[in-house]
Amino acid sequence: MMLRVSPSPAAAAAAASHPSAPAAAPASVRVAAPRVSPPFGTACRAAGKGKEVLSGVVFQPFEEIKGELSLVPQTPDKSLARQKFVDECEAAINEQINVEYNASYAYHSLFAYFDRDNVALKGFAKFFKESSDEEREHAEKLMKYQNTRGGRVRLQSIVTPLTEFDHPEKGDALYAMELALALEKLVNEKLHNLHAVATRCNDPQLTDFIESEFLADQTSRRSPSTLPS
Repeated sequence: MMLRVSPSPAAAAAAASHPSAPAAAPASVRVAAPRVSPPFGTACRAAGKGKEVLSGVVFQPFEEIKGELSLVPQTPDKSLARQKFVDECEAAINEQINVEYNASYAYHSLFAYFDRDNVALKGFAKFFKESSDEEREHAEKLMKYQNTRGGRVRLQSIVTPLTEFDHPEKGDALYAMELALALEKLVNEKLHNLHAVATRCNDPQLTDFIESEFLADQTSRRSPSTLPS
């Protein structure tokens, strides 16, 4: 921005007393315009010595979080972490926890049978003990996930399993393995039902959890070292 400055009175009088001398040209002073910074909260990109404004107001968390703050429960019995987790999914997880515990209980009964001194099939006993532990771990994993999503774990009754597995035609070993296979298929079917509930309720986090932590394991083959001998 350019400002034109008039000559002082002394300089004007001197110029009048010397008419032959050319009049002094008014001095020009360059005054820098005030620098205007882009408004707070705008996105800029460096362009030489200046900045180029790219867009309007960017993400302002303290403004947008106001709506979420109203969703935080104020009572001590409510979860602080729960979000987009419907009651139907919570109930379905509790049902699957019961399925896993029942499977664990059945496998534990098979372990106890084959560990008897008059049966003494130690390989089968070891196999069913590991299977029982695995199903219990699945139940505990579901319980931990339930708490992570803000649900409430509600344990249900466990059915008393069989204690005798000596089939009159098939014997105990074959009959026990057929029971184990049928039990695994049943658990897999229940997991598919839980996955269907999560899909119907539009819960991608639960569907991903079931797929990655359970369904992949249900269809994997056991290594020979874990099978009874």
